[in-house]
Amino acid sequence: MKAFAYLAGATALAAALSSPAFAQSEIATGANATGISQVNEGMKDVEEAVRDDFDRSADSYRFGTPDSAEGVFGSVALSYVGRTGNSENQDFSLSGRISSNQGAFSQSVGILLEYGEDNNGEKDTDKTSTIYEGMYSINDRFYGFALGRLTTDALADDPVSLDEGDTFDDLDGRMKRDAYFGFGPGYRIINNGTTAWRMQAAVGIRYTKAVNVIDPVAETLETVSDTGVGYLVSSRFYHRFNETMFLTNDTDYLTSDANDTATNELGLNFKMADSFATRISYKTEYVSDRAIRTDNTLGVSLVYGF
Repeated sequence: MKAFAYLAGATALAAALSSPAFAQSEIATGANATGISQVNEGMKDVEEAVRDDFDRSADSYRFGTPDSAEGVFGSVALSYVGRTGNSENQDFSLSGRISSNQGAFSQSVGILLEYGEDNNGEKDTDKTSTIYEGMYSINDRFYGFALGRLTTDALADDPVSLDEGDTFDDLDGRMKRDAYFGFGPGYRIINNGTTAWRMQAAVGIRYTKAVNVIDPVAETLETVSDTGVGYLVSSRFYHRFNETMFLTNDTDYLTSDANDTATNELGLNFKMADSFATRISYKTEYVSDRAIRTDNTLGVSLVYGF
């Protein structure tokens, strides 16, 4: 129960930081014709991006298994946009998730479908992704977990899917298939009211099918498959300085014959007032087989509600 009390406190703080009210307004008469709707949609995109940034700092398993409802539950979302006139194209996406919580064991399965056509009626997006997550809590410290992901991109080797300004050479290294399934143990090294640090390691199977551009001038390519053992190490660190400020550092490292991938995100979240929250983050992503192996991203998100 102590772990759940810690979890409730952390969740409350995360909610306080992430939920200062965004202004909500109905679309005014004439908004579509005057362009107000378009601007409003852009504002919503910014608001959602900020919410997502705050949500990344929340770790529902930080102090223990979430005290969530028992049973099976889920959701499905669908989006379709078809355009005619100056542009003739369409986009379709479908996402769904089903979760199950039974005592110390929780698991979820999710799927994402993305399909699109360009102005010539040709497919420019055709992606499918599925994920699986499972966790079994042995006690307050030890837990076992399993996770899996399968992503397919039917157009990874097709120039029609390139962004504007890209060249044929930009197809090199794109993944037609990328899958991983692994399982292993986790351990909460520190688990008190102000600091939580857990680490987990997994061994599994990594499968990739990547595009290899042979000659960008002649526009020739091949796809290369690789199957091997993949090792995953993850760390989740959280420290609360006071009631209004906490720091997180999330690290993941996956190594296999295909490549090595590592990410680290350091974030500082603080609440200046009940309606004012800020998050500053610095994310580093490393992929061993890219021309430029490391990408760094500095993020600043601020929410003020009144």
